[in-house]
Amino acid sequence: MQARNPFNSAVVVNPLMRDVDALCRELTQPMWRQAPRERTPAADITESESGLTLQLDMPGLDAKAIQVTVEKDILTVQAERKAEPRAEGVNVRRQERAFGTLARSFALPDTVDASRVEARYEQGVLTLTLPRREESKPRVIEVKVQG
Repeated sequence: MQARNPFNSAVVVNPLMRDVDALCRELTQPMWRQAPRERTPAADITESESGLTLQLDMPGLDAKAIQVTVEKDILTVQAERKAEPRAEGVNVRRQERAFGTLARSFALPDTVDASRVEARYEQGVLTLTLPRREESKPRVIEVKVQG
């Protein structure tokens, strides 16, 4: 059996003290700096008779900072989120908001008409409408009766 350390009894007696102590240690550490890196926005893809719809979460951006390109059969969405300048003498204790490049690419199916892709940015969500090619849309063929 391990001998009890009388100088450590406050932590043993009160687990809340251990949590407070850990928080204080975390707040006094220098900010962990991370090199800017590319982030991938979350996306939802839905399909209807008229085509595909992509919705990407891209909050906090100016619509002018978002670039959508189609090259061959690859659709790419890219944006840059810049860090806000800090006032002199202000030390960041915690930074959880991400800055840097946001990018995501999608392989387009042959059924999509890449020349008619449309983009709309509203309330932090980029919505891309990818219409079907006319020849790939389902069509009804009339059955003719002979006789």
